[in-house]
Amino acid sequence: MSKSLDPRLNRLKLMSLDKLSSKSALDQLPTYEVFIQANEKRAYQHEGIVHATNPEMAFMFAKEQFSRRNTCSGIWTVSTDKVFVSIYLDNNESVYDLVPHGNSGEGKTHFLIFHLLKRGKQHKYAGAVDADNYEEALSEAKNSFSSNKPILNIWVIKDEDIFKTTDEDKAIWSTLPEKQFREATDYRGAEKIKQFKDEQSLS
Repeated sequence: MSKSLDPRLNRLKLMSLDKLSSKSALDQLPTYEVFIQANEKRAYQHEGIVHATNPEMAFMFAKEQFSRRNTCSGIWTVSTDKVFVSIYLDNNESVYDLVPHGNSGEGKTHFLIFHLLKRGKQHKYAGAVDADNYEEALSEAKNSFSSNKPILNIWVIKDEDIFKTTDEDKAIWSTLPEKQFREATDYRGAEKIKQFKDEQSLS
Protein backbone atom coordinates (compact mmCIF):
# COMPACT_ATOMS: atom_id res chain seq x y z
CA MET A 1 0.00 0.00 0.00
CA SER A 2 1.29 3.48 -0.82
CA LYS A 3 1.96 5.48 2.33
CA SER A 4 0.73 9.03 2.68
CA LEU A 5 2.46 11.59 4.89
CA ASP A 6 -1.00 12.37 6.26
CA PRO A 7 -1.48 9.85 9.12
CA ARG A 8 -5.25 10.27 8.95
CA LEU A 9 -5.32 8.73 5.45
CA ASN A 10 -3.10 5.88 6.55
CA ARG A 11 -5.47 5.10 9.44
CA LEU A 12 -8.37 4.78 7.00
CA LYS A 13 -6.57 2.00 5.08
CA LEU A 14 -8.26 2.98 1.85
CA MET A 15 -8.20 0.31 -0.83
CA SER A 16 -7.70 2.96 -3.50
CA LEU A 17 -4.30 3.78 -2.05
CA ASP A 18 -3.02 0.55 -3.60
CA LYS A 19 -3.48 2.10 -7.02
CA LEU A 20 -1.59 5.27 -6.19
CA SER A 21 1.99 5.67 -7.30
CA SER A 22 4.57 6.05 -4.56
CA LYS A 23 5.52 9.60 -3.74
CA SER A 24 8.93 10.82 -2.70
CA ALA A 25 9.44 12.17 0.81
CA LEU A 26 9.59 15.78 -0.41
CA ASP A 27 6.51 15.54 -2.61
CA GLN A 28 4.04 16.40 0.14
CA LEU A 29 4.23 18.35 3.37
CA PRO A 30 3.29 16.83 6.75
CA THR A 31 0.07 17.96 8.41
CA TYR A 32 -0.26 19.79 11.71
CA GLU A 33 -3.38 19.98 13.86
CA VAL A 34 -4.40 23.47 14.93
CA PHE A 35 -6.10 24.38 18.21
CA ILE A 36 -7.50 27.87 18.84
CA GLN A 37 -8.45 29.60 22.08
CA ALA A 38 -11.17 32.12 21.23
CA ASN A 39 -10.53 34.06 24.44
CA GLU A 40 -8.72 33.40 27.70
CA LYS A 41 -11.90 32.20 29.43
CA ARG A 42 -12.54 29.42 26.90
CA ALA A 43 -10.82 26.08 26.34
CA TYR A 44 -8.63 25.40 23.33
CA GLN A 45 -10.58 23.78 20.48
CA HIS A 46 -9.44 21.99 17.36
CA GLU A 47 -10.02 24.14 14.27
CA GLY A 48 -8.42 22.25 11.40
CA ILE A 49 -5.07 21.43 9.84
CA VAL A 50 -2.27 23.12 7.94
CA HIS A 51 0.51 21.64 5.83
CA ALA A 52 3.98 22.78 6.87
CA THR A 53 7.62 21.71 7.04
CA ASN A 54 8.08 22.33 10.78
CA PRO A 55 6.17 23.48 13.90
CA GLU A 56 7.21 27.12 13.50
CA MET A 57 5.89 27.29 9.93
CA ALA A 58 2.73 25.46 11.00
CA PHE A 59 2.18 28.09 13.68
CA MET A 60 2.59 30.91 11.15
CA PHE A 61 0.21 29.27 8.66
CA ALA A 62 -2.29 28.58 11.47
CA LYS A 63 -2.25 32.23 12.48
CA GLU A 64 -2.94 33.34 8.92
CA GLN A 65 -5.59 30.68 8.29
CA PHE A 66 -7.55 30.74 11.54
CA SER A 67 -6.97 34.10 13.27
CA ARG A 68 -6.49 36.66 10.50
CA ARG A 69 -10.20 37.52 10.43
CA ASN A 70 -11.34 36.26 13.83
CA THR A 71 -9.81 37.31 17.13
CA CYS A 72 -8.30 34.73 19.45
CA SER A 73 -5.99 34.63 22.45
CA GLY A 74 -3.81 31.65 21.57
CA ILE A 75 -2.84 28.97 19.07
CA TRP A 76 -1.45 25.47 19.56
CA THR A 77 -0.07 23.34 16.73
CA VAL A 78 1.06 19.72 16.80
CA SER A 79 2.17 17.28 14.12
CA THR A 80 -0.71 14.95 13.23
CA ASP A 81 1.43 11.87 13.79
CA LYS A 82 1.96 12.95 17.41
CA VAL A 83 -1.77 12.62 18.18
CA PHE A 84 -2.89 9.39 19.85
CA VAL A 85 -6.47 8.73 18.69
CA SER A 86 -8.95 6.48 20.49
CA ILE A 87 -11.66 4.53 18.69
CA TYR A 88 -14.75 6.40 17.45
CA LEU A 89 -18.11 5.51 18.95
CA ASP A 90 -21.75 6.35 18.24
CA ASN A 91 -23.58 9.21 19.92
CA ASN A 92 -24.93 7.16 22.84
CA GLU A 93 -21.63 5.48 23.74
CA SER A 94 -18.58 6.73 25.59
CA VAL A 95 -14.95 5.82 25.02
CA TYR A 96 -14.35 5.94 28.77
CA ASP A 97 -16.71 2.97 29.20
CA LEU A 98 -14.12 0.87 27.36
CA VAL A 99 -11.08 2.24 29.19
CA PRO A 100 -9.97 0.27 32.27
CA HIS A 101 -9.39 2.10 35.54
CA GLY A 102 -5.70 2.56 36.11
CA ASN A 103 -3.70 2.88 39.27
CA SER A 104 -2.93 6.52 39.93
CA GLY A 105 0.83 6.65 40.03
CA GLU A 106 3.49 9.26 39.47
CA GLY A 107 3.66 9.49 35.71
CA LYS A 108 6.71 11.18 34.25
CA THR A 109 5.11 12.64 31.11
CA HIS A 110 2.49 15.40 30.87
CA PHE A 111 -0.36 14.54 28.47
CA LEU A 112 -3.16 16.82 27.25
CA ILE A 113 -6.63 15.32 26.77
CA PHE A 114 -9.15 16.42 24.11
CA HIS A 115 -12.79 15.25 23.96
CA LEU A 116 -15.18 14.94 21.03
CA LEU A 117 -18.72 15.26 22.41
CA LYS A 118 -20.69 15.21 19.17
CA ARG A 119 -20.03 14.14 15.60
CA GLY A 120 -19.61 17.10 13.30
CA LYS A 121 -18.09 19.18 16.11
CA GLN A 122 -14.48 19.68 17.10
CA HIS A 123 -12.30 18.20 19.83
CA LYS A 124 -12.04 20.41 22.93
CA TYR A 125 -9.34 20.52 25.58
CA ALA A 126 -10.55 18.71 28.71
CA GLY A 127 -7.45 18.87 30.90
CA ALA A 128 -4.05 17.31 31.56
CA VAL A 129 -2.77 14.19 33.28
CA ASP A 130 0.62 12.74 34.14
CA ALA A 131 1.36 9.20 32.96
CA ASP A 132 4.09 7.00 31.49
CA ASN A 133 2.37 6.27 28.15
CA TYR A 134 -0.74 7.03 26.12
CA GLU A 135 -2.76 4.10 27.47
CA GLU A 136 -2.03 5.09 31.06
CA ALA A 137 -2.94 8.67 30.17
CA LEU A 138 -6.36 7.47 28.99
CA SER A 139 -6.90 5.64 32.29
CA GLU A 140 -5.87 8.72 34.26
CA ALA A 141 -8.20 10.82 32.10
CA LYS A 142 -11.06 8.45 32.92
CA ASN A 143 -10.40 9.02 36.62
CA SER A 144 -10.31 12.81 36.16
CA PHE A 145 -12.59 13.76 33.27
CA SER A 146 -15.18 11.01 32.86
CA SER A 147 -18.77 12.33 33.01
CA ASN A 148 -22.35 11.35 32.26
CA LYS A 149 -22.02 12.82 28.77
CA PRO A 150 -20.89 10.37 26.08
CA ILE A 151 -17.32 11.01 24.87
CA LEU A 152 -17.27 9.81 21.26
CA ASN A 153 -13.54 10.11 20.71
CA ILE A 154 -10.45 11.15 22.66
CA TRP A 155 -7.17 12.62 21.53
CA VAL A 156 -4.12 12.26 23.78
CA ILE A 157 -1.08 14.42 23.06
CA LYS A 158 2.21 14.83 24.90
CA ASP A 159 2.51 18.38 26.14
CA GLU A 160 6.11 18.55 24.92
CA ASP A 161 4.98 17.86 21.32
CA ILE A 162 2.75 20.95 21.14
CA PHE A 163 4.05 24.26 19.78
CA LYS A 164 2.28 26.90 21.88
CA THR A 165 1.55 30.59 21.88
CA THR A 166 3.78 32.56 24.24
CA ASP A 167 2.77 35.63 26.25
CA GLU A 168 4.79 37.72 23.80
CA ASP A 169 2.73 36.33 20.88
CA LYS A 170 -0.50 37.57 22.46
CA ALA A 171 0.34 41.14 21.44
CA ILE A 172 -0.48 40.11 17.86
CA TRP A 173 -4.19 39.83 18.70
CA SER A 174 -4.46 42.77 21.10
CA THR A 175 -7.41 45.04 20.24
CA LEU A 176 -6.57 47.75 22.75
CA PRO A 177 -5.73 51.30 21.54
CA GLU A 178 -2.05 50.79 22.42
CA LYS A 179 -1.76 47.56 20.42
CA GLN A 180 1.48 47.15 18.48
CA PHE A 181 -0.09 45.79 15.28
CA ARG A 182 -2.88 47.72 13.60
CA GLU A 183 -5.31 47.20 10.77
CA ALA A 184 -4.35 48.83 7.48
CA THR A 185 -7.29 51.25 7.78
CA ASP A 186 -5.90 52.57 11.08
CA TYR A 187 -3.08 54.25 9.19
CA ARG A 188 -5.52 56.23 7.00
CA GLY A 189 -3.43 55.58 3.90
CA ALA A 190 -6.06 56.91 1.50
CA GLU A 191 -6.16 60.28 3.28
CA LYS A 192 -2.38 60.59 3.17
CA ILE A 193 -2.26 59.72 -0.53
CA LYS A 194 -4.94 62.33 -1.29
CA GLN A 195 -3.05 64.92 0.75
CA PHE A 196 0.15 64.11 -1.14
CA LYS A 197 -1.60 64.44 -4.53
CA ASP A 198 -3.16 67.76 -3.53
CA GLU A 199 0.23 69.10 -2.49
CA GLN A 200 1.75 67.95 -5.78
CA SER A 201 -0.95 69.64 -7.82
CA LEU A 202 -0.33 72.93 -6.01
CA SER A 203 3.42 72.90 -6.55
